[in-house]
Amino acid sequence: MDFIDLKSQYLASRDQINARIHAVLDHGQYILGPEVAELEQRLAQYTGARHCVTVASGTEALLMSLMALGIGPGDEVITTPFTFIATAEVVVLLGATPVFVDVDRATGNLAPALIAAHITPRTRAIIPVSLYGQPADMDDINAIAARHGLSVIEDAAQSFGATYRGKKSGNLSKLACTSFFPSKPLGCYGDGGAVFADDSTLAQALREIRVHGQSRRYVHTRLGVGGRMDTLQCAVVLAKLGNFDWELDQRQRVAARYDALLAGRVPTMVRRADRTSAHAQYTVLVEWREAVQQALHDVGIPTAVHYPVPIHQQPAYRQFATTACPVACDLANRVLSLPMGPYLSDAEIDRVCAVLIDATADAPAGIAAAQA
Repeated sequence: MDFIDLKSQYLASRDQINARIHAVLDHGQYILGPEVAELEQRLAQYTGARHCVTVASGTEALLMSLMALGIGPGDEVITTPFTFIATAEVVVLLGATPVFVDVDRATGNLAPALIAAHITPRTRAIIPVSLYGQPADMDDINAIAARHGLSVIEDAAQSFGATYRGKKSGNLSKLACTSFFPSKPLGCYGDGGAVFADDSTLAQALREIRVHGQSRRYVHTRLGVGGRMDTLQCAVVLAKLGNFDWELDQRQRVAARYDALLAGRVPTMVRRADRTSAHAQYTVLVEWREAVQQALHDVGIPTAVHYPVPIHQQPAYRQFATTACPVACDLANRVLSLPMGPYLSDAEIDRVCAVLIDATADAPAGIAAAQA
């Protein structure tokens, strides 16, 4: 069993993927070829955002968004400690300060009620993460930002395809960033990402930033990076878009079956009724995690931990640990992600759940025996 079955996904779209790749090989425009503009148009239409700018990765999307907003030394950016390191990494790379705010115990997403207490005259932006594929409480966060004159950047690296109160993730805030890393709900075969915006001035800034700050060839009007998404990777995403809505439906099927089988037996992360999840991960909460993981591993069931160490406890970021964030710390000790993907069969889901339920019941006894 694969944690994420990328091979079956490729086989399901092989003809379309191969045709798209060969079209790029035939025209030879490997950088900013026609597939780049085509993908940007398709993705903007999908989310409802006015503009989409494809970029080299989800990390570059976050970095370039902060650059487009002019964020740098002396500025503060509020975000969550319970996510992948890139969300805070880009803030520090620009000389700004990440301010970590604790998360909602039920969802793992940034807790809006805690944000206002961390806003200072130096705060410039808020970056909520749509964790595990479920959008954060974006209306509440946007309202807080509006009252304080702040920008909101949705880190939608895990949630492309999800919805929040009838709107698509990627079109819920001033800027939104997503990733096309192969394991994401919509992935390419390397690195890739995109930034979404309604503001035309910001979109133009992003387009200049991704080509070293050029407004036209060899005229550099701002600081930039080499942040383009390769034409070949755009071609892969275009090919996979044809099956994407079906795959999202299948992820819902998998999650619903997990829900039904685990209900009352193993606690899971909560999904709110006013939004959907792209189910980048399906995550449960367990005690004695190492023992439970080992029991699953022993019968060939892969798992992962998203994320075992909150960012404010990482060695390189402890200088920014101004608050304890106890909920994030507790979740980091208990979360466990199970196999997830559109090609997971009902029989495989049933097997995962059966082993997991047995393992969570047996773990304390196994630990005690090992320590005796």
